[in-house]
Amino acid sequence: MANILRAIEEKDNRPLAELIREVFREFKIDRPGTVYTDPTTDALYQLFQTPGSAYLVAEENGEIMGGCGVYPTQGLPAGCAELVKFYLSSASRGKGVGYKLLQESLVLARQLGYAQLYLESFPELAKAVSMYEKAGFRPLPHALGNSGHYACTIWMVKDLG
Repeated sequence: MANILRAIEEKDNRPLAELIREVFREFKIDRPGTVYTDPTTDALYQLFQTPGSAYLVAEENGEIMGGCGVYPTQGLPAGCAELVKFYLSSASRGKGVGYKLLQESLVLARQLGYAQLYLESFPELAKAVSMYEKAGFRPLPHALGNSGHYACTIWMVKDLG
């Protein structure tokens, strides 16, 4: 049962949007000011046609297990992109899939020429936040950029140098 990482395809829009909203309901963070109500969640393939962005999908036996993207969010400092829309199905957690997605996203961010990667999260996603800390992300006292996700309360950044 090998899982593969691949670039997002248009056919992934609906299953990814469903997976993301399922995670938000599971952790009870399905509220305004989050990816849950963000209209771009339904059109990730189109969103990631933006220059300087990339999105990876984790798939096993044709089933989407999760995904993670790098995006040049408006308002971020020069040379900084945002780690975005990083979610895993409950069945795929704890198996190294998230770690693999994160590591490959860091590689992509470097290949795209970024020097820093920023992210936003929630205390409810403590396991993810712990993984970010282990990967070298450090906490910030406030949000960077204009993601529109005003409900997030954890902000972190990592130097890619």
